[in-house]
Parts: sequence; C-alpha cells; structure tokens
Amino acid sequence: MAFLGLFGVLLILALVYAPQFWVGHTMRRHSDERPDFPGTGGEMAQHLVERFELSGVGVEMTDKGDHYDPEARVVRLSQANYQGASLTAVAVAAHEVGHALQHHGGERGLALRQKLVGVAMTTDRIASVFFIAAPVLAVLLRTPAAMLGMAVIGIGLLGVRVLVHLVTLPVEYDASFNKALPILREGGYLADEDLAGARSVLKAAAFTYVAAALTSVLNLARWIRVLR
Repeated sequence: MAFLGLFGVLLILALVYAPQFWVGHTMRRHSDERPDFPGTGGEMAQHLVERFELSGVGVEMTDKGDHYDPEARVVRLSQANYQGASLTAVAVAAHEVGHALQHHGGERGLALRQKLVGVAMTTDRIASVFFIAAPVLAVLLRTPAAMLGMAVIGIGLLGVRVLVHLVTLPVEYDASFNKALPILREGGYLADEDLAGARSVLKAAAFTYVAAALTSVLNLARWIRVLR
C-alpha cells in the first residue's frame, strides 16, 4: 500500500513538472545564436506587426516572460528573445504576434480568455481570504452543512482558474500552429531544415500553460475528495 502511495505521488509530480521541464529544455535547445539570421526576435516581431498592419500594436522587452498584452496592445518578449537571434527567439516572437493577430481579428477564444482572466483575478482574491477563514469557520460552526458549504465554495473558486486554463490551451495552440508556423513557413523566414526545430519551439510555447492547468485540476480534485 505504501508503495502504491509513493507511486501515486511520483506520478502526480511527473504530470505537473514534466511539461514544465520539457518546455524549458526545448526552448534552451534552440536558443543558440544564429549568425545567419538577419535579425533578432524583437526585430522579427516588429516586422510582422508592420507586415500585417497591426495598427497600434507595439513591441517591448520585459522581465516578466514572453506574452501579448491585449489591454496595452503590446507584444512583450524576454531579453533573450528580444535581443537574441536564435530559432527560439524568432519562433516565440512569431507566436506572440500570433496572439496579436487573434486580437486584431476579434477571435472569440482570446476574448473569452481575457474575460475569464479578469474573473479569475477576482476569485483568486476571494479564495485567499476564504482559505484563511475556512479553518476558523469550520471550528466555530462544527456542522456538516458548514463544511459542505465551504467545500463547494472552494471548488467553485478553483473551478474558475481551471476554466481559464482550459480556454487558454486552444488559444495557445492556434497562435503556434494556425498563425506562427504558417507565417514562418510560407513567408520563407526559415530554411526547411529549421522548420522542425521551430515546430518544437512553437509546441513548447503552446504547452506553457499545461503544467499550470494540471496543477489547477489536481487542486480541484483535492477539494472534490473533501466534498465526498
């Protein structure tokens, strides 16, 4: 029985951390500077913004990770990808511009994600108060109904975050494989021998949120066990 418990813990850790490890490994594997590339990731992003006439969209360097900010309408790249001329830098730049293209086209997936992110920020604040107060309330009330009510609230709060991640995954996939990869392939930005590497980087970019999604699902599962 102890062996099964240990195996279960190791399996959960693998499910949560394996995607994160794979993403980092893939990004690093293709991060070597390429003197044959004509520009950096930041220059690629700026070029694509101008090519697709994404009016009002800027490109900036950030220390908070590569992302597209729909509120500010800015493609933000890490220093390594903004200033670097690597396969990772070029592919990630194209991926983030892919989000800008989603925004420019008014695609529902990105719009829904943004709405849910706003809701999730509110529920996260409520959750922080709830998880502090819940043990105290449980001791004071000492009734099964109170415990059941708190479990339902906890599941509801965590469920919003899970929903955000579930909506995010297809949005990320679309930015990588319906936007960035066709741009890099059909635009002739990469040689044929580099497209396989670019595909790996774009897959990693799309899978960035998988570990977070799995963590949210596991947290939700814990609450469901409490409810049962």
